[in-house]
Amino acid sequence: MASALASLRYGDSLSVVAISGATAVLCEAISWLLIYRTTTYNSLRASIERHSRKLDSMKSTASGPTSSSGSSSSQAASSRAKKMDRVETSLKDASRELSFAKLKSGAVVAAVLFVVFGLLNSLFEGRAVAKLPFAPVPLVQRMSHRGLPGNDPTDCAMVFLYFLCSMSIRTNLQKLLGFTPPRAAAGAGPGLFGMPDPKVN
Repeated sequence: MASALASLRYGDSLSVVAISGATAVLCEAISWLLIYRTTTYNSLRASIERHSRKLDSMKSTASGPTSSSGSSSSQAASSRAKKMDRVETSLKDASRELSFAKLKSGAVVAAVLFVVFGLLNSLFEGRAVAKLPFAPVPLVQRMSHRGLPGNDPTDCAMVFLYFLCSMSIRTNLQKLLGFTPPRAAAGAGPGLFGMPDPKVN
């Protein structure tokens, strides 16, 4: 496919974009096979969404007006705070387990991307695959002009185009297929290797 596209006017650019798209589809297929179709992933995702809805409901209830006063009001607030802490802890635990479950597919996907990048690097080494419509800032130019001869700042190296295509194509493909993680998982905690909760003694 790459050799056929190379004969076109923008053959090199189209080849990089096509290979990036094919790689994104392959990576998502691997992720579906190893993660997204499993019972563990689906149960963790459902648990995160359930805890998130419950936490939002509790927060909206807590922010509403209260008619009670005195000691009963303080006891109710204390009980509500403890329940919210338990739900938040469950949400963080489920998010951490979800991140851990995705490690296996992440390692396989990283290996695939490494092989594809090596292949592209050997095919387009020292060749400008596209022309940028402007001269990028020096920091970006280090990547966009990496390994290219000459001093034309608008020359675009394969590395830069592949990076842009991989980021945009795979992100939108995940949204299209519904493989994006729950929004609550991103905001539930610092991730797999997060700092311990200061509330826990």
